[in-house]
Amino acid sequence: MTDVTAAVSPLRRRMIDDMSLRNLSPATQRSYIHAVKRFSQYHGCSPDRLGLEDVRAFQVYLVSQGVSWGALNQTVCALRFFYGVTLDRAEIPERIAYARTPRKLPAILSADEVVRFLEAVSSLKARAALTTAYAAGLRAAEAVSLKVADIDSDRMLIQVRHGKGAKDRTVMLSPQLLGILRTYWRLARPEEWLFPGRGDKPIDVQVLHAACRSATKAAGLVKRVSVHTLRHSFATHLLESGTDIRIIQVLLGHGNLSTTARYTHVATSTIAGTQSPFDRLTLEVVPPA
Repeated sequence: MTDVTAAVSPLRRRMIDDMSLRNLSPATQRSYIHAVKRFSQYHGCSPDRLGLEDVRAFQVYLVSQGVSWGALNQTVCALRFFYGVTLDRAEIPERIAYARTPRKLPAILSADEVVRFLEAVSSLKARAALTTAYAAGLRAAEAVSLKVADIDSDRMLIQVRHGKGAKDRTVMLSPQLLGILRTYWRLARPEEWLFPGRGDKPIDVQVLHAACRSATKAAGLVKRVSVHTLRHSFATHLLESGTDIRIIQVLLGHGNLSTTARYTHVATSTIAGTQSPFDRLTLEVVPPA
């Protein structure tokens, strides 16, 4: 199971069609195809001839190879889809166990660190894109996919199209960001894509990742900063300023409030400003003689 555009077997074609019918993103389709291919290669036979014990053996193998928890769970998703949808074997998917992913708190930049980081980005286009990512809480793919027409200065909104899960959403357009984007537009003159790349395509997301690495070093930050770090910082700073967590959920495009709620674990000013029930008690520290 290699390139989905190449000649494929009937089984692989059925899986591709199943994913397309359910509007899975191209990236997800490639990931699922690759996972099932590895599963098949590991056992040396067609995956439709393999069962639950074969899945378990493959999972054990992946763990022994040090595969990340995220990659392991993506393989689980792929195999669940393959058995449950493509093979219509409903008894198997629920028995394919997910790995229990260690919950790590995301790295967060302070407001001063955000400024230091963004000012250390040497490219005008990358700086404008990363500034937009922080100001609107965008994922990397969402930032690079913005079009000039998505910036609605009349209503002070940004239209985010085809976000995670192929969902559109609307986020606020910061007045300060609008000023920056107008300066950027006068200098760069983008036409269709706000941050154009080569040909008629937007800038490659890897350009932003590389810019993050260079800016982190140039700014002298010890934290590892990525585009997603800016998104985490956006959410945390909103929470610390008193924004309702349900509004943050909508701005981030989270389907589940529990995903957004993890920012309550890193919003230190919110934690520090929360009154302990102990403060409502009257207690003498020194016991009576």
